Amino acid sequence: MVNEGPGLQERDEPAKSEPALPADPTVSIHPSVSTHPSVSIHPSVSAHPSSSAHPTASAEPGALAQSSGAGTEDLGVIKVSRRRWPVVLVFSCYSMCNAFQWIQYSSINNIFMHFYGVSAFAIDWLSMCYMLTYIPLLLPVAWLLERFGLRTVALTGSALNCLGAWVKLGSLQPHLFPVTVVGQVICSVAQVFILGLPSRIASVWFGANEVSTACSVAVFGNQLGIAIGFLVPPVLVPNIEDRDKLAYHISIMFYIIGGVATLLFILVVIVFKEKPKHPPSRAQSLSYALASPDASYLSSIVRLFKNLNFVLLVITYGLNAGAFYALSTLLNRMVIFHYPGEEVNAGRIGLTIVIAGMLGAVIAGIWLDRTKTYKQTTLVVYIMTLVGMVVYTFTLNLGHLWVVFITAGTMGFFMTGYLPLGFEFAVELTYPESEGISSGLLNISAQVFGIIFTISQGQIIDKYETMPGNIFLCVFLALGVALTAFIRADLRRQKANKEVPETKFQEEEEESNTSKVPTTVSEDHL
Repeated sequence: MVNEGPGLQERDEPAKSEPALPADPTVSIHPSVSTHPSVSIHPSVSAHPSSSAHPTASAEPGALAQSSGAGTEDLGVIKVSRRRWPVVLVFSCYSMCNAFQWIQYSSINNIFMHFYGVSAFAIDWLSMCYMLTYIPLLLPVAWLLERFGLRTVALTGSALNCLGAWVKLGSLQPHLFPVTVVGQVICSVAQVFILGLPSRIASVWFGANEVSTACSVAVFGNQLGIAIGFLVPPVLVPNIEDRDKLAYHISIMFYIIGGVATLLFILVVIVFKEKPKHPPSRAQSLSYALASPDASYLSSIVRLFKNLNFVLLVITYGLNAGAFYALSTLLNRMVIFHYPGEEVNAGRIGLTIVIAGMLGAVIAGIWLDRTKTYKQTTLVVYIMTLVGMVVYTFTLNLGHLWVVFITAGTMGFFMTGYLPLGFEFAVELTYPESEGISSGLLNISAQVFGIIFTISQGQIIDKYETMPGNIFLCVFLALGVALTAFIRADLRRQKANKEVPETKFQEEEEESNTSKVPTTVSEDHL
């Protein structure tokens, strides 16, 4: 974990600042459970973020200059660091590498079946093990994130991803299927250290008007990895009978991914820091001030499950993401069923779904940063996901691949574009609770529903063909739309950011230009 010394300035320190919460000699911060967060600023400051059960923290003069366990960051200054973009881009890249390894088997399901001499269900489990390992490991990893911080979790995830990639190189013989299973399980454990970080990185490193875009960029890498996982394996590993030649082509793919994973681990070691010197937003500054090393991790989870809006979001997010996981895992089987011999085009259809989804995710992130319409945007995107799924279901068997490309791309634009929306909406509904815990619970829901949907749809496809299997997913997406409509837009983080009048970021060339004069807030404003 890297902490910056009191006198240390980042060479890549940002040129952006905004007024911060006043640091008065009589500052008291007392979190309590309430319906809405409120921040009162007078000769004394009291903050009451909702659903917070942290122990009372009193700040004497200068106490806001440090967060609990933060070390040296000055909470009297709100600044964004130039390092924030390298951090999120490196994370996005190693998340991409891990996602590629998730789907690389399923995208050429039939070829790996032939090479290892195993059933389709066994290859499906190479994908589902990602979902299975996440469920029991999420809470321990979320605790590690709170206890040891962002950098430690990022290093661990990147290292495991690299290790799993190299283990797979020991499975280049047909009888060594258990070795490739071990390598895939290691990569699936790495995923637990990756999936919950996008919203945490966005909150810790990015300003109030950038968090949704940053979260979308972080999720973007995972989606790009899935897209490459659909595109590259069918090109690198042709469908041939000779197993020795197959082993050669598979080894090329495994060596490439091992080299990329190693390079990305080195970049994580160099680029990743625990947090910037200054908090990037008022909400983050307040979150640091409220943080307590004595806060109960389990009590935080209990508070989250008492938040009805968040519980509904957990269910609806799981239904949507679970449907996406099932479609991604079974796509090769569905396309080959209707279009025999089209392994490459099956990969391209998967690529189309994910590329369209990445575009949707970025657009959604920018839209949220501009409008803050979390509930409305989430509901509209969910409805369009259902519409896209219905159209895809009834056009898959028409015999025209170009139609499948269009309908699958339209569905993917909304279905995968929804994923970062869920992360950011969860942070808004649960502030000031840990982003790692809220994101982790969303991902647990996604993995549970992903396993259920993948196994169920796979069995339906085997017995009743593809259309009933896709209708099965449509029914649950319709349920997700109905439940999303009942979520109330209780945007707690936005309220915390707006308690003090917003000012635009101004570019500054030197650290010394940063003003630490507190914002004056009149009683009329209060």
